[in-house]
Amino acid sequence: MAAIKLVLRKETKKDGTSPLAIRITKDRKSSYIYLDYSVKPEQWDGTQQRVKKSHPNATWLNHFLLKKLAEANEKALELESARQHVSPQTVRRKVKPTAGSTLFAQADLYLQRLRADGKFNRFNADSPRVKHLKEFLKHDMAFQDVTITLIERFKAWLKHGYRRYAHSKQGMSERSAVNHLVVLRSIFAQAIAEGACDEKFYPFGKGKLKIKFPDSRKEGLTREEVARLEETPLEGPADHARNLWLVSYYFAGIRISDVLRLQWDDIRDGRLYYIMGKNAKGDSLKVSDKAMAIFERYRLKETKESGLIFPDLAETDLKDKFETQRAIANRTNAIDTLLRKKVAPACKIDKKLTMHIARHTFGNLSGDKIPVQMLQKLYRHSSITTTIGYQANFMHKDADDALDAVIGG
Repeated sequence: MAAIKLVLRKETKKDGTSPLAIRITKDRKSSYIYLDYSVKPEQWDGTQQRVKKSHPNATWLNHFLLKKLAEANEKALELESARQHVSPQTVRRKVKPTAGSTLFAQADLYLQRLRADGKFNRFNADSPRVKHLKEFLKHDMAFQDVTITLIERFKAWLKHGYRRYAHSKQGMSERSAVNHLVVLRSIFAQAIAEGACDEKFYPFGKGKLKIKFPDSRKEGLTREEVARLEETPLEGPADHARNLWLVSYYFAGIRISDVLRLQWDDIRDGRLYYIMGKNAKGDSLKVSDKAMAIFERYRLKETKESGLIFPDLAETDLKDKFETQRAIANRTNAIDTLLRKKVAPACKIDKKLTMHIARHTFGNLSGDKIPVQMLQKLYRHSSITTTIGYQANFMHKDADDALDAVIGG
């Protein structure tokens, strides 16, 4: 029978802790299963094979270790009952824990995969959210210990207990807190898909915790404001930022990430052919005279190497998805700053002018004039429900008429 024991390995990490492992010994040969946990040598009782009470999470950790030890003994007995000879390596392969079997380990894996998939925007947004989760919990834990009550406490901490700066008196907004729960939900879903978490421990969904996004205000420019944006003389970077905004607006609010990646080859027979980066939906739109006039201003600046209409990503390796998204995020921040600080004041626009407002502006000015099915095609929404929900932010006529009927125009 293989001898199975909990041990603290001798190697020491930078923080002064050593990794915990299960040692499997058979015929004087040993193999080890590392358990994703480390403790300081003075916190380990080798005789009793347990973490001392001086460890801040001793009770839970000892329970976890005993469970893993029991699983290893059970698998070893099962294997030896079926075979005449079983090596310690065979037992190890049978009982080795699933990668990311704890919340923190799975969260780290979640971020690693976002980076590997080239999803810079999500990686950049979700990394601090994972950091806040770890900051709140203080220590790693099993998925079954992440209860609805614990998640609700996490949300309350984000809104009332978390402070971004030492002098800050206000926590996060409802929307920001909900975004943290979405990340936690994604980590759970990934863990279940990989067999690292039993589906019965999933705390979200029907009869459990429901994630509801708060309503957000969507406001676009008026026709008069768009006209001032088109006609106001601008130069240099401010003029370039204005041109990008107008191109987005002229194509039903095409996202800045797609605007910056437009190439001359995308324009054929008076139409613009492009695939939306967000959902990979492809289609073509008519190139208006206004849009073509802007494009022509950049033709002399075209770089043969990139073929891009606009120069913002000319030095970026577009084959590297992660670096491309990073470059787009940096350029978007710079462009939005120019729109707010240079373009809006020059055009006498009091609203917060950003690239995304171009999409809201198209929605605002289309109102109820365009059939919702056509708007779905223009926006390239996968579901018409999404289009209806989005466009509802800009359709005020019925409500206005109802008010006028009661109180007068």
